Amino acid sequence: MTQAPRKILVLGVGNILYTDEGVGVRAVEQLLETHDFSDNVTLMDGGNLGMRLMQPLMDADYCIILDAVLGGDAPGAIYRLTGEDLRKSLAFKDSMHQSDLVDTLIYCELIGKRPDAVVIGMEPFDFKNMSIELSPTVAGRVPAMIDIALKELREAGGTATPKA
Repeated sequence: MTQAPRKILVLGVGNILYTDEGVGVRAVEQLLETHDFSDNVTLMDGGNLGMRLMQPLMDADYCIILDAVLGGDAPGAIYRLTGEDLRKSLAFKDSMHQSDLVDTLIYCELIGKRPDAVVIGMEPFDFKNMSIELSPTVAGRVPAMIDIALKELREAGGTATPKA
């Protein structure tokens, strides 16, 4: 009997009203426009939903979170975070997101269904000023962020096919 493929959630988080804080959401929007995905893959704009993300997280076996990350490198730097390093992601810092995503994952774990999670994050240039546009620095690096997310997706057992 073949094992069912892992359910993969690609979650873009951040507040799109604050320039580069919305980079994760913008990356998911681009992925939806440019690719078709296998049935075991769900893409979601998590915005700053916080605890309302519990059900989608519990439904997943593996979660790839796309977000802005304050890691101290130059704006546009891309990070891959797992384990304790997840806390560097803005989603895990109670920034403008309604609830700390680490807390949400802990609640999932308490209920007994916590997905493995990885953050593919980018150092923001500007996340304090209100603008629905990404800064040119960060916008120019979104394709690289998407490439890393797609590699992560393939390694997790999902497929993404470029749209014609």
